[in-house]
Amino acid sequence: MMITPIQPIGSLDAVEKTALADKAQLPFQSFFQDAVNNVKETDYAVQDEIYKLATGQSDDLHNIVIASQKATMSVQLLVQLRNKALDAYNEVMRMSV
Repeated sequence: MMITPIQPIGSLDAVEKTALADKAQLPFQSFFQDAVNNVKETDYAVQDEIYKLATGQSDDLHNIVIASQKATMSVQLLVQLRNKALDAYNEVMRMSV
């Protein structure tokens, strides 16, 4: 008795290739996601430093100031990226075809 091997489904391979191609075609999306994740991480770091200071686990006030400045700069970077993207979008929309 001969057992036939399982054959791969061709449509799933095409779906995976399409998903990879979509990721490759959207570098701005990943760039903005990285910026948003950076804002979340720096905000978490500030909250962690404040918690440590409030509970007496740390007495280094300078760590809070540094973390706060990093969080502020990451938010400002994200806002500037958004503004530039909106400006570019508006410029494209004003173009006549």
